[in-house]
Amino acid sequence: MAITDVTDANFEAEVLKSNLPIVIDFWAEWCAPCRAIAPIVKDLSAQYDGKLKVVKMNIDENPATPGKYGVRAIPTVLAFKNGTVVGQITGARPRSAFEELVQRVL
Repeated sequence: MAITDVTDANFEAEVLKSNLPIVIDFWAEWCAPCRAIAPIVKDLSAQYDGKLKVVKMNIDENPATPGKYGVRAIPTVLAFKNGTVVGQITGARPRSAFEELVQRVL
């Protein structure tokens, strides 16, 4: 499954109202740690296709949603289940940390 880009405008429909658990990667083009975790996020999207929806939000283009969820550093990855945050990772971490986050939301 391809990773969907979400915006402030479609966040509610794509994330909060999703019938699948969500992992959202808050990132920016200029962020080197964001680029470092991008392959991990992409792999998780493929590995859990049909069980999990993986989305990305560019914080420079969409400032409202990161502010609402207290995203103060990037990369920040949040896990949502039934519209509620159930886990968070901030910063570049090993793949195992992201796997644990996914297991918490499934």
